[in-house]
Amino acid sequence: DANEKLTAQLATINTLQDGLREQALRDPLTGLYNRRYLEETFGRELARAARERTPLSLLMIDLDHFKRLNDEHGHAAGDQVLRWFGDLLRARLRPGDIACRYGGEEFIVLMPTAGADVALERAEQLRYAFTPLVATASGNRLTNITLSAGLAVFPDDAHSATELRRCADVALYAAKRAGRNQVTVYSRRVPEPSVEQ
Repeated sequence: DANEKLTAQLATINTLQDGLREQALRDPLTGLYNRRYLEETFGRELARAARERTPLSLLMIDLDHFKRLNDEHGHAAGDQVLRWFGDLLRARLRPGDIACRYGGEEFIVLMPTAGADVALERAEQLRYAFTPLVATASGNRLTNITLSAGLAVFPDDAHSATELRRCADVALYAAKRAGRNQVTVYSRRVPEPSVEQ
């Protein structure tokens, strides 16, 4: 019957469109959500946190000395480290947390309902697991790969997506300046990066 065929074709088209949309919102290398998805989701998550009066933690993560890794071991090794980190994020985050590859070797994790203590504990678990994972997976070729992270929390540190991201970025910069391989929680006492640096 023509109606059944048409209904089946429409269902197929809808499934294909859903698949294409999902592909457009995923980073092809890591399988994590991409920056576009973060931009679409961040405001919605912030509005929900405000409405429900719950915290929303933003964790900004950068893989330390990633350029050197690419220079010394090649881009294939760098890509593999990014994939391993994506796998680690998927394995270690809570259901409902949103992990995105923000660009290059930088990642953002949104943690709905997580205050600073919960988010910091999760960030430290990621940090402690990352270096041994890479060393083991690479057959001990890559032993000095670490990560730095900055953490900021709505509503304690900021009330807008832009401001929350800026606070997490300031905390990340402080972690890198303090020697890398650490997680820094945003504080108004953390100095802002100067323009000259």
